[in-house]
Amino acid sequence: MESSDVELDLQRSVQAVIRELSTQAPALQNNQGMWRWSLHKKVERDPSKSPALVRILLRELEKAESEDLRHVIIPLLHTVMYVLTKATGITEELYQRTYAFCTRLLTLPTPYCTVALDCATRLKTETAVPGTLYQRMVIAEQNLMNEPYPYQERVFLFVDPELVSASVCSALLLEIEAAQVQQTPEACMRHVVSHALQAALGEACHAGALHRKLQDSSPRTLEHYFHAVVAAVEQMASEASPSRAGHVERLEEIYCSLLGPAAGHCCGDPVQERPPSIPLPSPSITFHLWTGEEQLWKELVLFLRPRSQLRLSTDLEVLDLQGLRPDRELARVSVLSTDSGIERDLPLGADELPAPSSPEMERAGLQRKGGIKKRVWPLDFLMPGSWDGSPGLHRRTGRPGGDGEVLPGISRLHTARVLVLGDDRMLGRLAQAYHRLRKRETQKFCLTPRLSLQLYYIPVLAPEKPAASRQPELGELAAFLGRVDPWYQSTVNTLCPAIHKLAEMPPSLDTSRTVDPFILDVLTYYVRMGTQPIYFQIYTVKIFFSDLSQDPAEDIFLIELKVKIQDSKFPKDGFSPKRRGVAEGPGAELSLCYQKALLSHRPREVTVSLRATGLVLKAIPASDTEVSGSPHCPLPAAPVTDHTCLNVNVTEVVKSSNLAGRSFSTVTNTFRTNDIQIQSQDQRLLTLSLDKDDQRTFRDVVRFEVAPCPEPCAGAQKSKAPWLNSHGEKEMETTKAKPKPLLMPINTFSGVVQ
Repeated sequence: MESSDVELDLQRSVQAVIRELSTQAPALQNNQGMWRWSLHKKVERDPSKSPALVRILLRELEKAESEDLRHVIIPLLHTVMYVLTKATGITEELYQRTYAFCTRLLTLPTPYCTVALDCATRLKTETAVPGTLYQRMVIAEQNLMNEPYPYQERVFLFVDPELVSASVCSALLLEIEAAQVQQTPEACMRHVVSHALQAALGEACHAGALHRKLQDSSPRTLEHYFHAVVAAVEQMASEASPSRAGHVERLEEIYCSLLGPAAGHCCGDPVQERPPSIPLPSPSITFHLWTGEEQLWKELVLFLRPRSQLRLSTDLEVLDLQGLRPDRELARVSVLSTDSGIERDLPLGADELPAPSSPEMERAGLQRKGGIKKRVWPLDFLMPGSWDGSPGLHRRTGRPGGDGEVLPGISRLHTARVLVLGDDRMLGRLAQAYHRLRKRETQKFCLTPRLSLQLYYIPVLAPEKPAASRQPELGELAAFLGRVDPWYQSTVNTLCPAIHKLAEMPPSLDTSRTVDPFILDVLTYYVRMGTQPIYFQIYTVKIFFSDLSQDPAEDIFLIELKVKIQDSKFPKDGFSPKRRGVAEGPGAELSLCYQKALLSHRPREVTVSLRATGLVLKAIPASDTEVSGSPHCPLPAAPVTDHTCLNVNVTEVVKSSNLAGRSFSTVTNTFRTNDIQIQSQDQRLLTLSLDKDDQRTFRDVVRFEVAPCPEPCAGAQKSKAPWLNSHGEKEMETTKAKPKPLLMPINTFSGVVQ
C-alpha cells in the first residue's frame, strides 16, 4: 500500500473516533470502542504506520485546540501516547511537537492540565531516551527482576460468581490464559532488548537480523543483554539532562556486541525487509472469584509476601513486617515500642528459623528487653489521606502512581491494580473491602508504605429482562462515570454487551488460527491509560432494631440506601408505641432530622415529621446538572472536600378529604443533606437495603443514622506547641483532629470533565 493510501486509511479511522465522540447517533453507539481498538490494531500489525498515525493525531489535536473542541482532546491525547509507547522509528521532531502541545494545555483548567502534565512528564524522558516508556511498562507488568528498575505491577481481576454468570467468568478466564501462554520471561526480555535498540538506533538497526539473533541466543546470553540494555536506559533516564546522542552511542555498543562481526555489514547495507512487529505484552493478570471482603486484603498481602522477606531498609524493620502473614490476627501498632531495636532480636517468622548451630542461635541469649524506641516520623504518616500522593494529580512516568517516599527510605515498589467486574452491588462490596483494608492499616501499618493501590471498574450487567421482572437499575455508577468522562463511556461502558456476546459464542476448535482478544485488549488499555481517579464518598449507617436486646449494627454504603415500610409492627411492649390521633393509611409516620446542605457550609438542622411509603438516599448525582456541579452539593469526585451531601427522595403520603371520604395520594420530595437520622414514630418497622444488594438487607429497623464515613484513623490526637500553666510548668495542648472523609478512588481516563 502506498504512503498516501496508508495515511488516507488512518485518517478515516481517526475521523471515525472523533465522530463517535461528537455525536449521539444510535448507529455509531453500537460500535463504540471498536474504532479505537481497530486503529491501534492497524499499527500493531504494521509498525511502519506509527509515524504517519502520530502526525495525523497531532494535526487533529492542534485543530481541536484552535477550534476549542475540548471533548476530543483527552481521548486523542491518550491515543497518541499509547502509540508512542509501543512504536519505534518516531522522529525527534514528532516527540517535540507532542511535548509542545502538552505544555500549551497546562493553561487549561482541570482535568486537561492534569492529563497534559502527566503526558508531558513522560514525553520529556521519552524524547531524550527513546524506548523508556515501553521498557518500564513491560518490566513492571511482567515482574522482570532487575536492580535499576525494581518496580512491579499486577492486575487483580475480581469477579463475583453471584453477580456474573459462569459463562462470562469462563470466557474471560480462557481469553486471559490464551493471551499469556506466549508471554514467558525470555520472550518479554527479547521484546525489551529489541524495542530499545530499534527505538534508539532507528534505521541503523537491522531489525530482522536482531530478531533472529535474539531468538537463537541462550537464556543466559539473553539475560546478560537484557540487564545491559536496562542499565543503559535507566542510567541515562535518571540524569538531570539526558543526552540523546550519548544514549544512542551506548546502545550502539550493545548492538555491535550482540550481533558481532555481522553488525557492521548490517548497518552499512541494511536489507530492505519489513521489520518484525514487537508486541506489547498484556500485563500480568490474576483471575479471582470474589468470596468476601477479606479476600482483597489477603491477595495484596500475598503479592507483597515474596518481597517481605527481604531487608529493604531499617525503617521497614521498624514496621514489623512479620505481621504480613494473612492467617495471623494483626495487633494494634502503638507509638512507643518495647522491643530492643536490635535486628537480631526481632521475632522470626515460621519460614525464617535459623539452623540450630547457626550464629543467630548461639547469640539468642544476648537480648536486651524493656527498651523504649520512638518512631522517627510524625503521626501524620500513620495513615496518608491517599495512597497515591496528592489527590487528582498523579504523575505516571512509567513508574507506579505515587511512588514517592511515604516514610524515610521507603518507596512504593509495588502497584496493585484492582479491577472489578459487575454492577453496583459489586462496587458496594468493594467499598466494604476497601473500608476494612483501611481499618486494618491503622492496626498494622504494612501495606501502605510499599503498595500503590489503584481501583478500576468495568460494568457487566445482566441482559435485559422483561419489564415485569426487571430488577432495579444496577448500572448507576457506570452511567455516572460515562457522563463525566466521555472516553470512559466510549471505551469501557461498551464492553458490557461485548462480554456477553463473547460468552455466548462456542469455543473455537481451530487452534492454528490466531484471534485478536478484543476484551483483553480493551481491559489492558483501561488499566494502563486510566490514571485519573474520581473520588467517591463512603457513607456509614448505624442501625437500631426493634428488639432491644439486639446490638445496633454498623455498615457502609457507596451508592444507595433504600428504605421500605414493613407490614409487621412493633410488639405491644415496644418502646415506640402508636401515637393517638394518627390516622391509619399507607406508609409509616417518620421523623427526619437532618443537616441541610447549604452553599455557605453553615450548619442548619431541620426536623420534620411526615407519613411516607419509602425513601431512597442517593450518593451518586443522577443528572447532568448535578454532575457539572451544584451550588448546594459539591461533586463526590472532589479530591479534597469537607462538605459532602446525599440526595434524599421521600415518597410522602398526602391525605385529602372529599364527599366520597378520605383519600391518599403520594408525592416525591427531594432535598440534600450532609447527614440524617430517621426514626419510625408509629408501630411500623423499616427494611434497609444497602447498594441494591439483597445480601446487605436489614429488617425490623426502628431508627438509623447516616453520615459521611471518616478515615479510620481520623481521631488521632495531635499535639500543639507547649504552653505555660499557672505554675510556670510546660504542658502540651492536645486537640482532636478534624475527621477526614473516607473517599474511594475509581480510576478513569480523564477524571471529571466539566
